[in-house]
Amino acid sequence: MTNQMSVRSRCIELLVSYHRNRSISARNQLVQMNAGLVRKIAHRVSHQCAEPYEDLEQIGYLGLIRAIERFDPSQGCAFSSFAVPYIRGEMLHFLRDKSSAVKIPRRWQDLQREGQKIKEELTNKLGYIPNESMIAEKLGVSVQEWRQSLMASQNSTLLSLDATVSQQVDTQITLADTLLDTNYQALQRLEEERQQLQSALSQLEENTREVIESVFLNEIPRKEVAKTIGVSPMTVTRRLQKGIDQLVTLMAPATA
Repeated sequence: MTNQMSVRSRCIELLVSYHRNRSISARNQLVQMNAGLVRKIAHRVSHQCAEPYEDLEQIGYLGLIRAIERFDPSQGCAFSSFAVPYIRGEMLHFLRDKSSAVKIPRRWQDLQREGQKIKEELTNKLGYIPNESMIAEKLGVSVQEWRQSLMASQNSTLLSLDATVSQQVDTQITLADTLLDTNYQALQRLEEERQQLQSALSQLEENTREVIESVFLNEIPRKEVAKTIGVSPMTVTRRLQKGIDQLVTLMAPATA
């Protein structure tokens, strides 16, 4: 964690320095420090199309460089949130120009169809919308694979950058318009992270989830939590550590 904070701090320093004095050396360092972001996005996009991962990665670096060139540290936006739409947008433009169609694996197509049926059945039976882990359990697959099938379907329409995503009174907003909207991207990212956290919490044991929600979400002191549930403060601390470790594992990005 300390090392990550150090790298993040160094990245911010370089961004500020580059904004004042655009040296090739500083830009190259920033590219190297954020290469993992490009690789992560390239892996995701490569799973939805026929293009090689290596080609998408190289195209992604062009988007990263554009993001570095246009980023203004004084705006208070996290660089990663700012860079993602540039990197991903560059890849999508590349795919559109090559007229490469998104190919969704047949297994994921079948999973999505069956999952939607299960979702409707559980909603009618339970009276509320089931979470991802409940649907995945019924399907007999991991939560990660269920999410991948959903992501594949959602991303299958992203190659049309001219597609209308919002209709205003006298203006159409296309997907291309939203790609560089950092506020939109930031809100979307927060919502995705919230859903991911809720899904991960639902997979914890009840007593572990209870202390996690009480201490971190409801901001109740550990001693009060211990008194309320009838355990020692040390037990609360152990459950917290166990829950945090499990959440880190559940929410870790999938590796290729």
